[in-house]
Formats: sequence, C-alpha cells, structure tokens
Amino acid sequence: MIFQAFFRSAMIIYFLTPGDDAVEIIGGKDVKPHSKPYMASIQLHRRHVCGGILIKPGWVLTAAHCNLKFKDQNIQVVLGTDSLRRDKDNSAQKLTVKQKFPHICFDSKSFKDDIMLLQLQTEAKLNKFVNVLPLPEYDCDVEEGTICTVMGWGKTKLRLRRLPDNLKEVNVTIINRAKCNSENYYNNNPVITTEMLCAGDSKGGKDACQGDSGGPLICEDELQGIVSFGIKCGLRYKPGIYTRVTQYIEWIQKITA
Repeated sequence: MIFQAFFRSAMIIYFLTPGDDAVEIIGGKDVKPHSKPYMASIQLHRRHVCGGILIKPGWVLTAAHCNLKFKDQNIQVVLGTDSLRRDKDNSAQKLTVKQKFPHICFDSKSFKDDIMLLQLQTEAKLNKFVNVLPLPEYDCDVEEGTICTVMGWGKTKLRLRRLPDNLKEVNVTIINRAKCNSENYYNNNPVITTEMLCAGDSKGGKDACQGDSGGPLICEDELQGIVSFGIKCGLRYKPGIYTRVTQYIEWIQKITA
C-alpha cells in the first residue's frame, strides 16, 4: 500500500512540476517552422506549464491534471509560435483563459478522464500561423503498431535546468493495452483502460515527459491522444499514457457548443 501511494504520487509530481527538473520531448527533433499551427503553450506567469491543442478559435483542449498546477490563478495561452522566447515572425497570439472545464470525473490517482477544455477570453485569429486541429470524425481505436507523433516544448534531458526554446516532436508506437498492463509494464497500477492509449518505443529513449502534459498525440494525421502520464522519461517498459480523444467527442461538443 505504501509503495502504491508513493508510485501514484511520483507520477503526479513527474508531470505537474515543469520547473527546475522539467522534461518534455525525449529523443526528438525540432519541428518544421510553423508546421503545427494548432499547438498551444499554456503558461502561468509567462512560464510554460502544459501543452494544448486549439480545436476551435475560442477553445483549447488539454489535460485535466494541468488544472492542479493552475488552481485559481490566471493563465494564458500562447499560439502561433514554435519558439517560447523569440517571435521572429511576429506571429504569436497571447490570449487569456476565460474559463476552465476539467472533466467532472477526473481522478488524479487513476488518471481517469484526464481531459480539460479551456475557453479563451477572445477567439484566436486564424491564419497561416494559427489554425485549429479538427477532432476525429470516427470513434475508432488506434491499432497496435501504429506510428504516432507527440510534440511539446521543454528539456531533452532530465537534469538540465534550462528549457530549450523550440517546439520538438518524436515518433512513438502504439502498444496494446494487455501488454501495457502486464507485469513487466504497468502491472495494472494504474490500469490502462479503453479511455487511454499506450505509446512508446521498443528500445526506449523516445517519449513525452513533464511539461508535455496536455499536448497532442497525432496518429495518421488525426488527433487521437492527449499526453497524460508515465514513469520517468523514455523507459522501455514504461511508455507514455495518453487520454484517448475519441472517447470524449460528445463531451467536447457539449461543452463547446
């Protein structure tokens, strides 16, 4: 019981403290400039905390566990830039969050329903730098072996103190839930459910990590997952776990209608 409590606590700390020990994309590369116009940096006091996805001009999709970090403080969404420090093209849009809608059933211990919507105070202006990423049209599971891409800002090594400037991406492969729940992997602690996707690399070394929370998992050009949790960064038998977006289409449509 003590081990389980520690294990769960460690996961929460791992993804909710993008400070001195924050890490994001592991084993990845810089994205092509302005190739991810839907990517959002969610910031607290001008500091990147979580990633997000612009799904409508006035709405950003992210992870519910990010709200544990935001609490009641004012947060800002930055769109239209690959760089958090330099805006060479004067393309960035900085928008205030009007209201937060974390899923009412979110459980910080099991990471069940780890999804949240942010309503912006004013709608984003869509252009070649800022655009929406449509929701999937069909409620289909992602097949084992599918190669997907996860992206985010942040450190590429656990002990580095300074966040890199550029948005990065890395390819990961979908792992079936039975394997992900097996003894060598997560051992059902927590249980990887049908509302989640499991994705990593057979050799390790490619993963999302702290600060990537809330960012997108893109599979076959569609938004399929939201970065949720994991253990350390890039471990072979501890792949990243993602909230499965297709399970929440009706909830998203209801909130944003």
